Amino acid sequence: MSPEAWLPQPTLLLTGLSLLLSLAPTGLGMEVMAPATINALNGSSVKLSCTFNSCYKVENKQFSLNWTYQECRNCSEELFLQFRTKIMNKQLDRFGNRVEFTGNPAKYDVSFTLKNVQLEDEGTYNCYVLNPPDRHRGHASISLKVLTKEPPKHDSTVAVIVGASVGGFLAVVILVLMVVKCVRRKKQQRLNTDDQKTEEEGKTDGEGNPDEGTK
Repeated sequence: MSPEAWLPQPTLLLTGLSLLLSLAPTGLGMEVMAPATINALNGSSVKLSCTFNSCYKVENKQFSLNWTYQECRNCSEELFLQFRTKIMNKQLDRFGNRVEFTGNPAKYDVSFTLKNVQLEDEGTYNCYVLNPPDRHRGHASISLKVLTKEPPKHDSTVAVIVGASVGGFLAVVILVLMVVKCVRRKKQQRLNTDDQKTEEEGKTDGEGNPDEGTK
């Protein structure tokens, strides 16, 4: 287990289950996934992982990404990382040059690495993604906890085996749900397009009737 950052095993399982539920094809919005909590050792580097799923290929001219930081629940969000055609680091005084974008939007990964983690870095990190023609902006948040010492290690062999088995099952189910969701989404968009065309044709026919009656 890495001394820099870790997720407790129960959290891994809960994260997998939450991903499964979030991917259920009940809506047409895009999903953004991130661990709810990440622990990092003071002075280490930690990767804040954020991924998303979309039925559409990422086009840099349309794709947009915002990473913001909140010191407390009621505090205002501070923008520190943005993608508009290319990645732009806002260089907040809080982070200086400690933020490095380590994701790849083309692979639906918008993660970043925070170097030399400080106690003051604790807070909520918000990941906002928009990938047209998806109409809704997806959002996920991560609560970063900074520890001054590494917690005692435990034998997690059984947990790792169980986690791997559950993870494999979830991966298959998520893949199936994604295919079903994409098919439904594209079908719904085709229906909306057909309805719009029918409405426009009806208006055209209605405008033409008076002219025919005067002939």
